[in-house]
Amino acid sequence: MRGRLFGDRDTVDAPHVAIISQSLARATWPNEDPLGRTIEFGNMDGDLRLLTIVGIVGDVRDSSLERPPAPTVYVNYRQRLRGGRDFSVVLQTGGDTSSVAAAARDIVRELDPEAVPRFRTFQQVFAASTETRRFNLNLVGAFAGTALLLAVVGIYGVMAYWVGGRTREIGVRMALGAMPIDVLRLVLGRGLPTVAAGVVFGLAGSLALTRTMQSLLFGVSPADPATFVSVTLLLAGVALLASYIPARQATKVDPMVALRHE
Repeated sequence: MRGRLFGDRDTVDAPHVAIISQSLARATWPNEDPLGRTIEFGNMDGDLRLLTIVGIVGDVRDSSLERPPAPTVYVNYRQRLRGGRDFSVVLQTGGDTSSVAAAARDIVRELDPEAVPRFRTFQQVFAASTETRRFNLNLVGAFAGTALLLAVVGIYGVMAYWVGGRTREIGVRMALGAMPIDVLRLVLGRGLPTVAAGVVFGLAGSLALTRTMQSLLFGVSPADPATFVSVTLLLAGVALLASYIPARQATKVDPMVALRHE
């Protein structure tokens, strides 16, 4: 973002340099320029030599998407040698990742035949970091789909039962001159209050559960207006469709058959 990255001139004998993250620069030097300032890194690697800040880079969420980026200091491994078993190398390529990984594996074996390298693309790293989140969201989505299906079946069953119980009344109305649109309006008028009450109670319940859902979201507000509006329209449309089917069947009632049946 500012300054420079590590280069070939940053050797062991050269002045030690560091690159800091944007959050660290903002927290430590809010109204000042951190480039050229010196910091001590001895509490991390035991080397008491000062580091000169030469660059500022963007923040990285290296632990979790839910946690804010941690202030980070980057040092050059050629200047601050540290023992350890793990060493990560980032490769940028525009070619086939499998061929690049095979070539890189051969290079590692030449350097150290006992090393066991592991290769992952950034897509795989990101997918692994969100695996638990995806499972939870898929589980919630499955329960939500089941609830929607049960709601549709329930509304349809209630409305069909109500139409069946008022077949004679509908026949009398049509015999007296009621048009199919009047019957349709009658049946839908019966189902609309139920749909409206369900939507209202559903919105109230979802607002009460936003704090629970917050842990599953990233980059989206739990009370996102667009989400609530779209889901409300979806539920209302599906509920009206479940009410419309029995209403449509009611408009096809033959008055003579209905009266003869009674």
